[in-house]
Amino acid sequence: MFRSLRRIKQQLELDECKELLKKTKRATLALSGDNDYPYSLPINYYYDENSNAIYFHSAKEGHKIDSIKRNNKISLSIIGDEYKDDEGYFYYVKSVIVFGRANIVDDAEEKYNYLKIFGMKYFPSEEYTLDVLKRSMDRALLIKINIEHISGKLVHEK
Repeated sequence: MFRSLRRIKQQLELDECKELLKKTKRATLALSGDNDYPYSLPINYYYDENSNAIYFHSAKEGHKIDSIKRNNKISLSIIGDEYKDDEGYFYYVKSVIVFGRANIVDDAEEKYNYLKIFGMKYFPSEEYTLDVLKRSMDRALLIKINIEHISGKLVHEK
């Protein structure tokens, strides 16, 4: 169903892809936008390995939500772990691409729990996270991406 990596020697193991998903803070989310144009945008996210899902928050309306409601198939990409080659000129870069389906989380307890976990990844303290949740919980949506496929590779930018 999903394509195999063409340059198989550059393929990252699944565990390495998951580690990169855990530690990287930003991703590019790609959706099917208006008039069948691709729509991609940067997001902050939380990867939950136990449920094999990615969570992110959103306002209750807008281009992103309209796109998800129309077609919930998504692609998400991240780049990380850059380092230079021995000559000090060119970079090695790890990238991961995720394919899945995005859905709005309706369960209030799940929404609260994952927004709190999400906040702890980005905010300086639990106190700050709880304050933000208290102020914005009613205005936020939680989106869950059920992952269907993950692939990653190491690229030498030469």
